[in-house]
Amino acid sequence: MNWISNAVPKIRNLLQRRDVKENLWIKCPESGQLVFHKDVEANQWVIPGSNYHMRMSATARLKSMFDGETWFDIAVPDVPVDPLKFRDERRYTDRLKDARTKTGLNDAVKLGFGRMEGLPVVIAVQDFDFMGGSLGMAAGEAVVKGLQTAVEKKSPFILFAASGGARMQEGVLSLMQLPRTTVGVQMLREAKKPYIVVLTNPTTGGVTASYAMLGDVQIAEPGALIGFAGPRVIEQTIREKLPVGFQRAEYLRDHGMVDLVVHRHEMRATISRLCRVLTKQPSEPTPDQLLLTGAV
Repeated sequence: MNWISNAVPKIRNLLQRRDVKENLWIKCPESGQLVFHKDVEANQWVIPGSNYHMRMSATARLKSMFDGETWFDIAVPDVPVDPLKFRDERRYTDRLKDARTKTGLNDAVKLGFGRMEGLPVVIAVQDFDFMGGSLGMAAGEAVVKGLQTAVEKKSPFILFAASGGARMQEGVLSLMQLPRTTVGVQMLREAKKPYIVVLTNPTTGGVTASYAMLGDVQIAEPGALIGFAGPRVIEQTIREKLPVGFQRAEYLRDHGMVDLVVHRHEMRATISRLCRVLTKQPSEPTPDQLLLTGAV
């Protein structure tokens, strides 16, 4: 009977279904092109063929901006978790728990302080995967904390916005973050430090109506949807067909609402250059310049 006890486990292993990652291939929303997941990740979540900019996690975004992919996390003050004891189909606390498990973040905004091409900067990133990047008390507190840290460190503040708007589960408390963050931006402005905003896909609602449109320089990623209300709502309200590309980054740049549309591969160099110009810092010397001066 020994051969049976040896053979049965092997047969079971052969018949068992192997676990295969569901995201092994990624389909481009624009062209329908299928791209290997690792290739998209290595390309900073940009589809190689169509240049479609996929959503990027907060951690991946910080890695792409800071020198050596290293930075110091900035702690955010604690806020009441469920101040209104809100419940719809599910408890708000359960939704928060799922979002934290999914993203590994405490809330929608992650802060980091480090160097970007040698220049000290504070960067805040909204993660759309955390409840649609919605603005609640914790996210608002994070933005304000980031602005305060930039003032303390005497460094530029860079914000990557991605949001569907205010968090309905926190009601008027989420709406109060609009004036609070606006005051924080004014505080940075009085300290005469640059505030650069990068609008990613999508940036809508109360976030657009507050700190996301108050930057000294407004940058957008290609094809990003930017606006207060969505195109469908506007069409239904005015009962007219909107122009092609309405509320997209390129349309807004052409009509003066956005200063620059920058490809993700060029984002770090562009923001670094802007920060040096706005802070009157000399540009970092290239290796060839160092050789000419005998520094290396």
